[in-house]
Amino acid sequence: MTDMRHRLEQILSERIMILDGAMGTMIHAHKPTEEDYRGDRFRDHSKLLRNCTEVMALSQPKMIEEIHTAYLEAGADIVSTDSFNSNAISMADYDLVDQVFELNRAAAAIARRAADAMTRRTPDKPRFVAGSLGPTNKMLNNPSDPNNPDPSYRPVTFDQLVDAYSEQVHGLVSGGVDILLAETAFDTLNLKACLFAIEGYFEAHGIRLP
Repeated sequence: MTDMRHRLEQILSERIMILDGAMGTMIHAHKPTEEDYRGDRFRDHSKLLRNCTEVMALSQPKMIEEIHTAYLEAGADIVSTDSFNSNAISMADYDLVDQVFELNRAAAAIARRAADAMTRRTPDKPRFVAGSLGPTNKMLNNPSDPNNPDPSYRPVTFDQLVDAYSEQVHGLVSGGVDILLAETAFDTLNLKACLFAIEGYFEAHGIRLP
């Protein structure tokens, strides 16, 4: 895994590398319906899935791969996985907690296929996959209910966030990402939990990624 860091640093010593753009806006540009979000896999799912863009790693993998390919063809060196909210805390809203590992592994595998296909087309310009880890929909620094009289109230604990991120990291690494991208850090304590989980995963599994 240290070879990957060295490889990226070598490229960066020679030129700027380009990260892809937003996944969600590209998905919404397709104007997907509830049926599109569900696909065959979640046709009879208990909750509405519209706007759960991460579920499309399982329900619409072809669409997601085409989006990655479009970014790669536009010049991106790195594509980020469709896994921004694929954690147990966020996926609880959609009753998809049991699918979290699979969602992340699938999202990583889709991006891996697209990146590897483009690398074969342009072997002088290798492409890479960044596993996207978003901030979840809960905040550690501020309560979600400003009217709660208990100033110590928080909707989630640090340990719960670490557990959620650890599962997400496991899925992304299993799917073949090159980089772990902790992104959109509107709460620095959430980010600390994410980085803590990443480091714990590295130590437990004897690996290390940029």
